Amino acid sequence: MSWYAYCIAERKVFPELGRHRRPIPLAGVTGLFGNQTFLFPAGDLAVIVSEHSAEDSARTDQQVAKDHARVISECFKLSTVLPFRFNTTFADDDCLRRSVRSNQRHFLANVERLRGKAEMHLKVLVDDICPGTSARDMTVGQQYLTSLRESASRQRERQSKARALSLQMHRMFLPLAEEITCKRIDSGKMLLDIAHLIDNKTIERYQNKYSSATQQLKECRMQLSGPWPPYHFVHKSNSAPTHNA
Repeated sequence: MSWYAYCIAERKVFPELGRHRRPIPLAGVTGLFGNQTFLFPAGDLAVIVSEHSAEDSARTDQQVAKDHARVISECFKLSTVLPFRFNTTFADDDCLRRSVRSNQRHFLANVERLRGKAEMHLKVLVDDICPGTSARDMTVGQQYLTSLRESASRQRERQSKARALSLQMHRMFLPLAEEITCKRIDSGKMLLDIAHLIDNKTIERYQNKYSSATQQLKECRMQLSGPWPPYHFVHKSNSAPTHNA
């Protein structure tokens, strides 16, 4: 039987697993396509899975991705979790057991590192004003060289602005860890995508700091979501590779 994998959790959090060596149903959590979810025992860990067929692989629309995230969020209410990438599958029981067994020490270390922590997600939108030089009265060659210089200058300016803003956010929120990406969007603005790892006990304080930040940084449009499972802070080898049936 093929399995669709959502996340890894601590086995001890699910006393119903007991000494079971075979998967048992996880009550109250429905998987993709309405399938029953199961707790798959693997040493000191449990993998949350549901049955998977070849036909399911072709049904990867937006709702399916939302359902994948929903299952992980439900499990996050019960345990520290290490999320798998969307559409991670295992061909059979042995394939899943081997994968977990070969990485068990790494998984356990990550569970310990992320226990009691959550991810907060900030989107910060700010004006990206980098005017160009008029190409009027220039030769084609001059226009090309000017374009290259302007592009490099704009990129440096964006990077500098992004670094200053991300440093300001760090000082405001004081996260345990952070992941930041920056890109220019079609509206001519710059978008900072910030993931902050924080202690669960400080969620309310973080939300209060966000309210203060929106008042202080009038030039920015900010959006906060979370708490989420620590998607950005699970080491890459936890979420990849994908084992397709």
